[in-house]
Amino acid sequence: MRDIQTREDLHLLMSEFYLKLLADSKIAPVFIKVAKIDLGPHLLELVDFWQQILFDTGSYRKNVLQIHTDLNQKIKLSEEHFAIWLNYFNTTIDENFVGVIAENMKTRALSIATVMKIKL
Repeated sequence: MRDIQTREDLHLLMSEFYLKLLADSKIAPVFIKVAKIDLGPHLLELVDFWQQILFDTGSYRKNVLQIHTDLNQKIKLSEEHFAIWLNYFNTTIDENFVGVIAENMKTRALSIATVMKIKL
């Protein structure tokens, strides 16, 4: 295995990650019934987000905290939701990549999730 290097790597990662999330009955309704994501555009936004975070390139300009604050007003995002999300996120990275950037992505995800839990 190799480290995360490209936008295509991020797209693969987000696609496989969302396959796991949307198959889990405890968290899938948050995305399908409440947030009502359109998966194709959503994946592209996630790739933009992570490309910006990891490589300081990309076009992501949305307020991630505000998006999740709005979602939290519709359905309380629980500790369990965050734990499920982080578990699948880390597992998907570990199944596909190894290296400094992969580890940084897991660290950044934990940091983002922690801040969101505090702010929400």
